[in-house]
Amino acid sequence: MKLKLHVWRQKDQSSPGRMETYDANDISPNMSFLEMLDVVNEDLIKDGKDPIAFEHDCREGICGSCGLMVNGVAHGPQDATTTCQLHMRSFQDGEELYIEPWRAHGFPVRRDLVVDRSAFDRIIQAGGFISVNSGAAQDANALPIRKVDADEAFNAAACIGCGACVAACKNASAMLFVSAKVAQFSLLPQGQPERQERALNMVNQMQEEGFGNCTNQYECEAVCPKQISTDYIAKLNREFIKASLSSHDARK
Repeated sequence: MKLKLHVWRQKDQSSPGRMETYDANDISPNMSFLEMLDVVNEDLIKDGKDPIAFEHDCREGICGSCGLMVNGVAHGPQDATTTCQLHMRSFQDGEELYIEPWRAHGFPVRRDLVVDRSAFDRIIQAGGFISVNSGAAQDANALPIRKVDADEAFNAAACIGCGACVAACKNASAMLFVSAKVAQFSLLPQGQPERQERALNMVNQMQEEGFGNCTNQYECEAVCPKQISTDYIAKLNREFIKASLSSHDARK
């Protein structure tokens, strides 16, 4: 396969960026998208040019660090697929591809296709955890959990925090990510003691990071590689309203 790539290049956060064009030659349809970029980078290095900076880690669709916009779609054209698991057979020989980083105030560009997603880390630090005493683990049967709740919590916990939901949303909303992290604990007994505090703190931190609000147009769900449902956003809204009312009553 031969492809023409239009790639966003940006030296650092304070420098202006631009699209540059590269030829990708001898690309196997069985290569992943990141392997294709590796081939292009090898050619750039041979020519004494700076390689294209992009982020990756596991290359197994688990860590969420590989997110890119491919032809305007977060993670590319394949449904429920991270960029690292996207294969070149999804494209046509001779096709032109436009490759860009996530575009959001909360995800400033570090270099080329790499963005700073530490805003998600700070949201998790605000409440995306359960405080427990250390010691021996409880017996597995000591905390009975309904299967429907366990399944729903597991589905929410599948979120890998890649940021595709933010990149796809016209408001750069992080509500799908936050709702998944709040919901997975609200459905389990271990998450009940900090349930209200968690919802308030994580939503407040999300707003401080500059992410927008949800307008229910479902772009986030459409591009999510783990198919997190927007139903969790409705759950987040309920959690936040209940916590806000309870906090207000407690101050009286």
